[in-house]
Amino acid sequence: MQFPESWLRTFCNPALDSQQLADLLTMAGLEVEEVAPVAPPFHRVVVGEILSAEQHPNADRLRVCRVDVGQGEPLQIVCGAPNARAGIRVPCALVGAVLPPGDDGKPFEIRVGKLRGVESHGMLCSARELRLSDDHGGLLELPGNAPIGRDLREVLALDDRLFTLKLTPNLAHCLSVYGVAREVAALTGAPLVTPTITPVAPRIADVLPVRIDAPDLCGRFTGRVIRGIDPTAKTPDWMVQRLARCGQRSISALVDISNYVMFELGRPSHIFDLDKIHGGLQVRWARAGETLKLLNGQTVTLDETVGVITDAQGVESLAGIMGGEATAVSDETRNVYVEAAFWWPRAIAGRSRRFNFSTDAGHRFERGVDPSTTREHVERITQLILEICGGEAGPVDDHIVNVPQPQPVTLRVERAARVIGMPLTQAQCAEPLRRLGLAVTEGDGTLTVTPPPYRFDLQIEEDLIEEVARVIGYDRLPDAPPLAPVVPRVRPEAQRSPHALRRQLAQLGYQETINFSFVEERWERDYAGNADPIRLLNPIASHLSVMRSSLIGSLLAALKYNTDRRVPRARLFEIGRVFRRDPSVPDSDTTVAGIEQPRRVAGLAWGDEAMLQWGVPARPVDFYDVKGDVEALLAPRRATFEPAQHPALHPGRCARVLLDGKPIGVIGELHPRWRQAEGWTHAPVLFELDLDAVLARPVLQAQPVGRHQPVQRDIAVVVAEAVTHAQLMAAITAVDQPWLRDAVLFDVYRPKAGGAAGLADGEKSLAVRLTLERDDATLTDAEIDAVVQAVLASLQRRLGARLRT
Repeated sequence: MQFPESWLRTFCNPALDSQQLADLLTMAGLEVEEVAPVAPPFHRVVVGEILSAEQHPNADRLRVCRVDVGQGEPLQIVCGAPNARAGIRVPCALVGAVLPPGDDGKPFEIRVGKLRGVESHGMLCSARELRLSDDHGGLLELPGNAPIGRDLREVLALDDRLFTLKLTPNLAHCLSVYGVAREVAALTGAPLVTPTITPVAPRIADVLPVRIDAPDLCGRFTGRVIRGIDPTAKTPDWMVQRLARCGQRSISALVDISNYVMFELGRPSHIFDLDKIHGGLQVRWARAGETLKLLNGQTVTLDETVGVITDAQGVESLAGIMGGEATAVSDETRNVYVEAAFWWPRAIAGRSRRFNFSTDAGHRFERGVDPSTTREHVERITQLILEICGGEAGPVDDHIVNVPQPQPVTLRVERAARVIGMPLTQAQCAEPLRRLGLAVTEGDGTLTVTPPPYRFDLQIEEDLIEEVARVIGYDRLPDAPPLAPVVPRVRPEAQRSPHALRRQLAQLGYQETINFSFVEERWERDYAGNADPIRLLNPIASHLSVMRSSLIGSLLAALKYNTDRRVPRARLFEIGRVFRRDPSVPDSDTTVAGIEQPRRVAGLAWGDEAMLQWGVPARPVDFYDVKGDVEALLAPRRATFEPAQHPALHPGRCARVLLDGKPIGVIGELHPRWRQAEGWTHAPVLFELDLDAVLARPVLQAQPVGRHQPVQRDIAVVVAEAVTHAQLMAAITAVDQPWLRDAVLFDVYRPKAGGAAGLADGEKSLAVRLTLERDDATLTDAEIDAVVQAVLASLQRRLGARLRT
């Protein structure tokens, strides 16, 4: 919100300079974003009146003007402005004046000069030359009553400053100059000048029929008929100036008056052309399919969630947001209907955003506007219309159907002192609240406040605590060091940090992605098989409407973004939380009831296994490449893999990852259905693991270096085709032999068509290298043979294997 400091000081003028006032407001929660001068510095620029303007003898576009600047003999000034003419008053820079820097960044000093042989003793100025605006179409024409010879800065109040406030949504009562002044009075104790609004006596009996059919949309509707106005009347210069310094350009007298009262008192209003209203007005919710052409030229299609004002022929206004073009005032308007209403904030919030625009009215109404002052504000608008445009006013028609009933809020003094962090007495809490104009009832250690109708933000105890802290001043709160001991949290030795995991994944060639925790609902259904995801109450975008229960969708979206830009190869990973429903989760400081939030690490590989090079032939990355990366992440622990099913993964190329017999995640190729939908020529390979399981590491134990040379023996066994590597290793490790240190599968043989000696159809040969070592002595042949026979017996018993001969 932007406004001139001078306007604020007409309501409350504390003994503070501009910077002190800005600091005071900022420390009270009304952040002052900028304090800027209305005009750049310049001097010796006065009001001059052009007495005559004759054609220059040597130039078609120049005029020789005689200018009265109130210093005796008129000055001769050569001017090229197209509107230079006798009888107007304009800024005149005297000889010796220094004007603001031009486009070259240098100040411009006025001297006596000659233009085409004619002397010029000064310069007549445009608004752009004084850096008051970008208008350079001609001289800046001043009011006809501007005192000749008076300093221009004084006449136009150019020593004023513009305050720009960045208000939080709970400070809707400060969205007006008077509202800010009310805060300044409370903070400084300076007297507050309340605007005197004298009711206008009706001189006609006309009343426009109004019916409110939606009390949950409109709680109060106040209006008045005014006839016989002059819509072409000129807006007073003082009003134009104040509006301009609020960032609002002058449009017409009627529109300017409505905008002026909004900035002055915080009340958006609307002025209808009475002769364009058919019958009376009806306030209701729109019907699906209704349309309205707005004042900004946009035609919108409405539904049942949008409030409207209608007449007998159709929709005329978007309630609380913008009027319609059909009943807009114009230069032909002679009779108007002035409306001021209270619209329920929840009925206005978010509506204008649906139509991709925002208005000052909607911004205020969706935060809450005082419902108790509609009548007074209609009187204020009427007063200004009659003063500027003339006319005769009818009686005020006031419909009160459903206004908010403020509920008392109680503040506990002890809790306020604890939250604010400084000792406070009951009197010290009550005094700031009373200074804010709040009615306070004191009890034993408590203060009860019934919020005034313009304070929609006072609903709970914390709101009152905030008001006490604001008035005291955040800069006056004591600096207290923390009393709790600072104890570093030492990570357990059996756990590594997520940063170490990130470094390891980077070493494996993966790049980290960071994605939103809210995703498309389709991802949850397709990639996670989650038919009931956790929905967001207020999503930042319509398609990001649910919380993710898997990281796979986010990685696939990142891959799609890259492949659409011709990236030939990608290795991506993400570490983050997922969100799943779990009724067993309690509510606490770190958990939300019914929602489990485990951490996951997920990765994706797509494209060739290695970068393009001459030494290794190109081949697409496959399941076993990523399986090796997963095993590297979990080392030195050994994971096992077993076939599994997953909604996002290929039914025959998907495995569950187990650690110590417990499932910790999945790995596999993307399902052909989703690969084809995204247009990828080959499938990405993905994994998703429980982060806590990946971070766990066994504590290293020192082991002596063996003094005796290990022994290796190779065996080849024939097993059924269905036997897996995991089953084979499980059968070998089940042998109770302390000298068996390691077993590695190094060859798989399957017979070609027609069979092979010693192998039947449906069988394969697996070759395993066994490593044996004894710490205290050298192994003998008998001991080695005993271990090998024990291994063979375990394989035969568990898998039906036989030694290949």
